[in-house]
Amino acid sequence: MFSVQTTKLFKSSTFRLALIYMALFSLSVLLLLGFIYWSTAGYMLRQTEATIEAEITGLAERYDLSGLPGLSKIISDRLTRQKAGRSVYLLADQQFKPILGNLRSWPQVQPSEQGWISFKVDSDQSDDAVKHKNLARVFHLRGGFHLLVGRDVNDLEETQRLIREALFWGLLITIVLALVGGAMMSRTMMHRIEAINTTCRQIMDGDLTRRIPRTGGDDDFDRLVDMLNRMLDQIEELMQGVRQVTNNIAHDLRTPLTRLRRRLDMLRQVNNAAERHDELLEQAINEADGLLTTFKALLRISEVESGSRRGGFKDVDMSGLLDDLLDFYAPLSDEKGQSLATEVVPSRPIQGDRDLLFQAFANILDNSIKYTPASGSISLTMHDQPDQLQVVVSDSGPGIPSEAREKIFERFYRLETSRSSPGNGLGLSLVSAIINLHHGRIELSDNQPGLKLAITLPRASRTTSARSATGNNVNQFTDKEKS
Repeated sequence: MFSVQTTKLFKSSTFRLALIYMALFSLSVLLLLGFIYWSTAGYMLRQTEATIEAEITGLAERYDLSGLPGLSKIISDRLTRQKAGRSVYLLADQQFKPILGNLRSWPQVQPSEQGWISFKVDSDQSDDAVKHKNLARVFHLRGGFHLLVGRDVNDLEETQRLIREALFWGLLITIVLALVGGAMMSRTMMHRIEAINTTCRQIMDGDLTRRIPRTGGDDDFDRLVDMLNRMLDQIEELMQGVRQVTNNIAHDLRTPLTRLRRRLDMLRQVNNAAERHDELLEQAINEADGLLTTFKALLRISEVESGSRRGGFKDVDMSGLLDDLLDFYAPLSDEKGQSLATEVVPSRPIQGDRDLLFQAFANILDNSIKYTPASGSISLTMHDQPDQLQVVVSDSGPGIPSEAREKIFERFYRLETSRSSPGNGLGLSLVSAIINLHHGRIELSDNQPGLKLAITLPRASRTTSARSATGNNVNQFTDKEKS
C-alpha cells in the first residue's frame, strides 16, 4: 500500500514534469547511443563489405587475365598468408562442388539481390567447435564457376552485442536516475509548498502575523516567498487599517448619533414651546446632515479609488483651475486677515478630471486657511516642467509632526485625539485617492514654521497606477492631513 505522502508525490505537478523531462532525456540518450551504434558497428560492417568487394574485384580480374589456374594460385597464396578463419574463400564448379577454399561445402543460403549471404561455420581455431558467423558475397565466373569471398564477422557481432547491451543498460540507468531524481526533486518541492500551505492555513485561522519561512538559498522559491511575505505584510496593514477605520467610525458617529437621538427625544417631550420645538428640529436636521456628509465622503473616496473616473480624463488647464480656486478662497483668507500669495503662470494642459482635481486642491487650501492663524501667510505656486506639473501650497500654521505624517492620509485619522472639533478626518484621504487616480505623488516638508505640501502630476497618464499613501507606500504620498 502506498502511503499518503507517496500518493501525493506521484500526483504532484513537479513529479509529472520530472517524468516529462525523463522521457525527453531518455529519448536524447537513445538517439545518442543509436548514433554511437551506427557510427561504430555500422562503420565496421561497411568496412568489411568494402574489403570483400575489393577482394572479389581483384579475383575476378585475375580470372579474366589468367583463367582458372591463376585464380586458384592467388586464392591458395592468400589462404596460406592469412590467419586461420579470418577470410573465407570457396571456388566451386557448376554444381557448387568445392574446387578450392577453406569451406567444406557451399553454404545452403539464398543470396540477396546483391549476392550477399550470411552463414555460420565451425571455427578452425576453436577446440569446442564454436560456430562463427561469416559475411560473404557470391560471384559467378565465366565457364559456370562460382566464387564465394567472405570474412569472419564474429568479432563484429560481439561488438554490436556489447553496444546494444550498453545502449539498453545506459537507457535503463538513465530512466532509474531520472525517476529517483524526479522523486527527490518533487519531495523537496512538496516540502517547500507544504510550508507555504501551512502558513496560509495559520493565517486563515486568524494569525495574520505568520510569515512563510525562507531557506536562505536566495533561489526562485525564496524570491517568491519574499514577494508573498511582502503581500502578507500589506494585507496585515490593510486589516489593521480596517480595524482602525472601524474604531474611528464608531467614535465619530457615536457622538452625533447620540446627540441626534437626545434631541429627537427632547422634541417628543416638547408640547407647546414652538421656538424650542423649531430649535431642536433644526439641530436634529444638522446632525443628520453631518452624518450624510460623512457617508458621502466615504462613498466619494471609494468611487475615486475604484478608478472608474479615469475613463473620462480630458485636457485640464491647471492655470485656469487654480485661478478659479483662488477666486473662491481669497475672500475667506481675507476675512481672517491672512496673506495669500500666488504664483500661477499659464501652462500646458494635463490629462485628468477637472472636478476631482479642483476638489483635491480645494481641500488642501481649505485646511491651510483653517489652521493658519490670523495674520498668517499662505502661498500657492505652480511650476510647469517638461514632463510634469508641480503645485506647492505653503503656510505658516502649526504644521504636522513628522511622526504623524505617516498616518495623516488614513481615513478618519485626526491630529486631535479628543475628536471634539468639527471635521471627520476624510478631507485629505480624498486628496490622496484623487492624486493616486492621476498617478501623481505628494510630498510633505517643514516650512519653518508651518507646512509645505507639494503635489506633482505627470504630463501623460501612465499605464500603471501608483499605490495609495498607506502602510509601506507612504513614500508615494508623504503628505498628510491637518484635519
